[in-house]
Amino acid sequence: MAMGVRSGAGWPWPGLRQALGCLVCVALAAPVWAQTRPQTPVEQGATLPVADGFALESGGDVSRLIFDLTSPVAAKAHVLADPDRVIVDLPEVNFQIDPALGLPAAGKNAVRNPPRGAKAPGLDGLVSSFRFGLVAPAKSRIVIDLAGPAKILRAASEPGAGGRGARFVIELAKTDRVSFLAAASAAQAPVAVVQSLAAPATPVESALPMVVLDAGHGGIDTGALGAAGALEKDIVFEFAKALAARLEAGRKVRVSMTRDSDIFISLGERVRRARAAGASLFISIHADTLTDDRSVSGATVYTASEKASDAEAARVAEKENQADLAAGLDGREDQSEVSDILVDLTRRETRAYSNVFARTLVGYWKEVGLLNKNPHRFAGFRVLRAHDVPSVLLEVGYLSSDKDLASLTAPVWRDKATATVARAVEGFFQARGAGEGRAAAGPDPFGTLAPPRSAAGRP
Repeated sequence: MAMGVRSGAGWPWPGLRQALGCLVCVALAAPVWAQTRPQTPVEQGATLPVADGFALESGGDVSRLIFDLTSPVAAKAHVLADPDRVIVDLPEVNFQIDPALGLPAAGKNAVRNPPRGAKAPGLDGLVSSFRFGLVAPAKSRIVIDLAGPAKILRAASEPGAGGRGARFVIELAKTDRVSFLAAASAAQAPVAVVQSLAAPATPVESALPMVVLDAGHGGIDTGALGAAGALEKDIVFEFAKALAARLEAGRKVRVSMTRDSDIFISLGERVRRARAAGASLFISIHADTLTDDRSVSGATVYTASEKASDAEAARVAEKENQADLAAGLDGREDQSEVSDILVDLTRRETRAYSNVFARTLVGYWKEVGLLNKNPHRFAGFRVLRAHDVPSVLLEVGYLSSDKDLASLTAPVWRDKATATVARAVEGFFQARGAGEGRAAAGPDPFGTLAPPRSAAGRP
């Protein structure tokens, strides 16, 4: 029995993308290969291999995921448990395939990774879902979520049809649980080197505070998927770049970004970059999605807390905290930070300032767009864990909302929104006493800085 999926990644044709997404769930079909629109030399890059199609086949206890390449690549592969995955590391590949086709068609707007222990509906055979992209400079990765224990029979290139190009074949076979766990333990999966193309420099002494902007997701981790091929990682990166330009033009703060390209950065590394830059404020930018209620819209600002403010905040934190799992890391939280009285006191003060800025941002955002019915929430976000950097996570809207998606992809709205956020940042530092940087004492954090709570937004 064989099943094939042809990528149709030509995103200029959104109706075609959605139609082809439905093919993923076809149960009994002959292998069909996916072709995308022709790539120009500029799009391909000078020497990068291009992946422009894939097929997913299964027969008996064996499944094969096959990528069509312009040239062969070498690879290393291993398995990981909890959750069960196959990790394939490659040299950099230009993937010209719609990421949505790596998900079950019915769940293309669902959470990228199921909770630990949960099983996602499979695409075919042993493959529940898969994703691909940059995980480090000059390094791509394919991550396959497994529907059951599997062993890797091969992960290698072979000549393409008619001797043109190459095929990269990942062949998996069913195995027992004990053998799978033994292989996962023996693999001792290497942690990807996730230094950005421009690592943060030693903080420069300046009277201006440093604002670190964190565009969520990136590379292999696309984040949420919207209609017509909209990817969270792209939308928030453009927003972060526009916001950085606004802040730099105002000359009241310095600005750094945790990523400067479409590359994966681990959650712990994002925090490290903020602290290494001497950040006085850290803003992580995201866009949410819902499958059960597409009418929900509006922005939400989150701050850190050990206990979530509500079930929705807990859901969002759980989803965002799985970013490392999406890239094939083990996802375990770094426990290296020493906890003592001074650290705890600093964390308490930092969270107070984080809440101040969250309320400030909510107050300004009402001028540019909708707010969620509960616009300031809190939960245990790993990316907000720096004990000495006031930090917020801004969900600019919902990709599952047609209204929000139209705004998020409109340059006019983005310009207006980033100008408003820049004013909120400048107002926060002006009220706090910005000249003293991270250690600024400032006024009572729950005093006059907080905007009127009546600005909260929609019912």
